[in-house]
Amino acid sequence: MNTTTNSAIQHDASAQCFFLHIEGQRCVLDYTLVGQTMTITHTGVPEALGGRGLAGQLTKFALEYARAQDWKVVPRCSYAAVYIKRHTEYEGLLA
Repeated sequence: MNTTTNSAIQHDASAQCFFLHIEGQRCVLDYTLVGQTMTITHTGVPEALGGRGLAGQLTKFALEYARAQDWKVVPRCSYAAVYIKRHTEYEGLLA
């Protein structure tokens, strides 16, 4: 069930993360950026918010952002790696 929209997702470039707040809790996708390569290091959703597709929304948003910046992506986070395998339209972003 989709409980939010991408417009709720925010990007903190200085902290190298994408995040959103739902019901007072923070969901996050952390990355590192070296040159034009974004390495996704962690995707975290509090257990109480699990099963709502929030990690997927964060991952899609981050990948779309990377595409817009003409960055390559290294999915070190297992969730992001599986997401890209399931959504082959993002395979071209892989470094």
